[in-house]
Amino acid sequence: MNKVILMGRLTRDPEVRYTQGEKSMAVARYTLAVDRRGRSNSNGEQQADFINCVAFDKRGEFTEKYFRKGMRVLVSGHIQTGSYTNKDGQKVYTTDVIIDDQEFADSKSGGGNGGGNAGNAGASQPPIGDGFMDIPDDYDGLPFN
Repeated sequence: MNKVILMGRLTRDPEVRYTQGEKSMAVARYTLAVDRRGRSNSNGEQQADFINCVAFDKRGEFTEKYFRKGMRVLVSGHIQTGSYTNKDGQKVYTTDVIIDDQEFADSKSGGGNGGGNAGNAGASQPPIGDGFMDIPDDYDGLPFN
């Protein structure tokens, strides 16, 4: 099985090109900075991996329209490897994540860098809670209708 799920921030605005021919298709390329869980360098800074992503057709058009540098996004897809010979005659190997699904990982108001309302980026958000309601110990019924 070849399945990848990543959450990270765009390192720059996506690069979008369109194929030639009868039915042109968007090809969007971008790089996600994905934090390494629990790893930091000697200065205490979080380490990240920089993952190349490619989105085709409608996903590429969505990328072009909505994705910007600094936005945190959640993507899923599959890894594709390849190779080519550059103009110096050297073989170059590539590894890309081909995007099957992508979505925003931040709300518009709580977006951080480049994520929507930049004026609210530093504002603290109230805690959301754990998603469960408080039920008294002596309650005999079910907590839903």
